[in-house]
Amino acid sequence: MKKKILLFIAAFIILIAAFVGWKFLGPTVYAPDHKYLYIRTGADLTNVTDSLLKNKIIGGTTWFNLASRIVGYKQAKPGRYEIKKGMSLLGLVRMLKNGNQSPVNFVITKIRTREVLAGRIGRAFECDSLSMVDFMNNPDSLAQFGLDTNNVMVAAMPLTYTLKWNTTPSRIFREFHTAWTNFWTPERRQLADSLGLTPVQVSTLASIIDEETNAESDRPNIASVYLNRLSQGMPLQADPTVKFALRNFALRRIYEKQLLTASPYNTYVNKGLPPGPICTPAAVTIDAVLHAPKTDYMYFVASTAFDGTHVFTSNYKDHMTYARLYQKELNNRNVK
Repeated sequence: MKKKILLFIAAFIILIAAFVGWKFLGPTVYAPDHKYLYIRTGADLTNVTDSLLKNKIIGGTTWFNLASRIVGYKQAKPGRYEIKKGMSLLGLVRMLKNGNQSPVNFVITKIRTREVLAGRIGRAFECDSLSMVDFMNNPDSLAQFGLDTNNVMVAAMPLTYTLKWNTTPSRIFREFHTAWTNFWTPERRQLADSLGLTPVQVSTLASIIDEETNAESDRPNIASVYLNRLSQGMPLQADPTVKFALRNFALRRIYEKQLLTASPYNTYVNKGLPPGPICTPAAVTIDAVLHAPKTDYMYFVASTAFDGTHVFTSNYKDHMTYARLYQKELNNRNVK
């Protein structure tokens, strides 16, 4: 009889141990639909627990609190934490204690204004878009990077940046600027200098070319046209700069009255380059400027094939011939 009792007690202890082990080590954590738990800066353990319950990551607080005491989880660490399917409670608590957050892969494509960039940052990171705009609008903040409020967007190159979710606006921008600085190798700086341009000016010119065409094969020749115009003191007369001045990027046709828009970015009104880029310039386009071929091209107009390519000419008469053909095709297609 005594032996049966001992066996019963042993079995009971094993069951209890298995139950406790399951609670701590089993796949008892539920992954939310959005995959992540977000802990904001300044949050405490009560906020963390409330968020875990609200997102149904844990079913109650008893075992979570016990696991926290065992692991020594006493202070909340802000961040974005990936909750994986099949995660254990101890695994969850250890991740939160160690601050092993999942970084954000922030991708910059072609962005035209800092407000749009700030909006995307606000949706991807803890900081809001207003704080990012304030940073990029602050001359004192930008002075340390050798930039100003006009040319600040040269630093936001179209790349993928891996950053923590709770990264501050200043730190985010520092990462942008570091990537831009690393891109501008001594060789690239020497090529820019041979063109009589600074890296910021090259990036600005590249941004105009990026807005002119999606045809990569045309970028070097477009660069040569603009470099030729700059060397001869001619206005660039780039239609995309008018769109930027008007803040109307949906325009498909520029009319004469719009060419007179008063803005330092309007290259019909002002000679030389605008004070800053009109979009985030692609690395390949910057290199197209730096390695632009030596041509006598002074003009270009979009092809009537509407395939993204252009017709390049060295004299105004030929240019106007092709320009009239393009305007006629626009009319035929009823492009307003």
